[in-house]
Amino acid sequence: MPRRLGEDMMLDRPEANGREGMRIAVLDDELDQQALISAALTEAGHECHCFDRSADLQPGLRAKEFDLLVLDWDLPNLDIGALLRLVRESFGTSVPVILLTHRCDEADLVEALGAGADGFISKPLRVAELQARAEALMRRARFSVGGDQPQDYGRYRFLPAARQLLMDGQPVELKNREYELALLLFQNLGRLLSRDYLRATIWGSAREDGSRSLDTHISRVRSKLALRPEHGFMLTATYGMGYRLESVDPSEMPPSSLRAFG
Repeated sequence: MPRRLGEDMMLDRPEANGREGMRIAVLDDELDQQALISAALTEAGHECHCFDRSADLQPGLRAKEFDLLVLDWDLPNLDIGALLRLVRESFGTSVPVILLTHRCDEADLVEALGAGADGFISKPLRVAELQARAEALMRRARFSVGGDQPQDYGRYRFLPAARQLLMDGQPVELKNREYELALLLFQNLGRLLSRDYLRATIWGSAREDGSRSLDTHISRVRSKLALRPEHGFMLTATYGMGYRLESVDPSEMPPSSLRAFG
C-alpha cells in the first residue's frame, strides 16, 4: 500500500510543539475555489479564513493572526510584491506563503521567491498536493522549538534571530538550507529522521526529484561543522531510511572508530 505523506516520515517522531492545526488565510476571488481550498485545509485539521480582496486580508496580517497564507497570484490588480513585503514586515520569516498560479515563467517565479514566497502550486489545484504542502510548511515553520533564543549544543551555538551558527565562538558560513538542516538535526539529537521528513521539512516536498540534493547538503553540514566523534557528535546514515545525529563521548569510542571518522 502506498505510504501517505507524513505517515512514518519521521521514524523517531519529535513532539508536535503543542499545536495541531494552523490558522490559514486564503486570498482568492472565486467562491468555488475558496470552498475547495477551505474544505481541503479544514479536513486536514486547520482553521481556514477566506478573503476576496487583498485589502480585506491586510488587517489580519498587521494583527499577526495567521500561521500560513495561501494566495491566488492571478488575482486582477494584485501587487504580489507589495503584499509579500507587508507579510514579511508583519511576520518576518515565521509565516510561510504558498502562491497558487497558472504562471510558469521562470523570471516571475524567481522574483516572487525573492520577495518572500515559500513555494508555488500550479493550477488547476490538486487537493492532496495542497494538504501535503501545508503540512510540510507547518513543520518547517515550527521545527525551531526555541524560537529566536540562542540554542547551545556543546561547542555549537545557534542564533535563530540572525540565522547564524557559531562553532567554538566563531561563525560558520552556511547557506540557508544548510543552516536549517543543521538546526533540525541538532534539535532532534538521537532520532532517526527519514529522508522524506527531511525533504518535506527543509524543501517543502517529500518527493524524490532525481537529484542528490539532500545527500549533498548532509555532506556539507557534516564537513563544515566537523561532526566527528572526537568533537562529541556523529552524523550517520541508515541505508534507505534516513539520518541520525548523535551525541557521543569520545573517551568511550575505540581509537579505530575515531580514525574511521577522521
